[in-house]
Amino acid sequence: MEILQVNENVTFSHTTFLLLGFPQFTRSRTLLIIPFLAVYVAILSGNSLLIYQIWVEKTLHSPMYMLISLLFIVNVSCTNTILPPFLLSLVFGYYWISLSSCLVQMSFIYLSVIIESAVLVMMALDRYIAILKPLHYHDIMTKHLLYQLVSIALVRGIILVCPIVISVSKVHFCGSNVIQSFACENMVLLNLGCGDISGVHIIALTIRIFVSALDSSLILISYLDILHATMKIVRGQALRKALYTCSTHLIVAMLCYTSGFLSSIVYRIGPAIPVNMQNLTSAIYFLFPAAVNPIIYGLRVKEIKNCMLRVYRRKKVHEPVQN
Repeated sequence: MEILQVNENVTFSHTTFLLLGFPQFTRSRTLLIIPFLAVYVAILSGNSLLIYQIWVEKTLHSPMYMLISLLFIVNVSCTNTILPPFLLSLVFGYYWISLSSCLVQMSFIYLSVIIESAVLVMMALDRYIAILKPLHYHDIMTKHLLYQLVSIALVRGIILVCPIVISVSKVHFCGSNVIQSFACENMVLLNLGCGDISGVHIIALTIRIFVSALDSSLILISYLDILHATMKIVRGQALRKALYTCSTHLIVAMLCYTSGFLSSIVYRIGPAIPVNMQNLTSAIYFLFPAAVNPIIYGLRVKEIKNCMLRVYRRKKVHEPVQN
């Protein structure tokens, strides 16, 4: 097998690692290039298009749409951190990555995940205020408050990511240098460590549970409160519109937390799950929401959809007539 040839011909140091991607597809890895490259292009184009549309369309300069664009920015950032090295590993069969670069990639991945979760909480807060306190919405949900919330989310992300990265950097690596994954995740690196690494596992698991449990609970409580209140005070078309808007955000949040929970469970099971299956669940966790979020918001949010249709119609009008 190609993996064995690489291991035999290369002298490893434990400051450099070999990123293999999907190790059981070494002989047919070119088959993976097309779908993952297509996903990469779709994520970049879909998210970037809607980011551009939100920022150039003045009618979309409200906190709700600014948060949606921030979610797209986080999706693009996380994707650009993961996919380029992985695509190179598919092209060449493997990809060299230093321990410091691996830790930097891990930092950006987890920072993106934590900020994405915070953005979903901010979206729930925005809808809570808009629906339950509509007369005071513009007084409460100001751009200044939005900037403060984003700053808090960024600081929180950095504070929570640092213990994971620092603890992993102190792990003694004495086993294989082959990372049988497409990204530097803490669980993947810890599998290559020696000695007692239970403390590092506990730190990472505690932070993950804290973020997921706290943020998902806040989102669920806020939307349940919205549902309870709107059923009392709103009827007919207004009720349907309020629930439709909330359901869009809920779908995105469910995709995020469900895929993250699935990935975590698969990794915790460990050897009972094939490596490629572990990698596939990680790919779903990191890439699938980023790919479908623009589609969800583009189709379900009326204002965004109308702006896209207006741009399309203007382009059709200005197209030269073929004789």
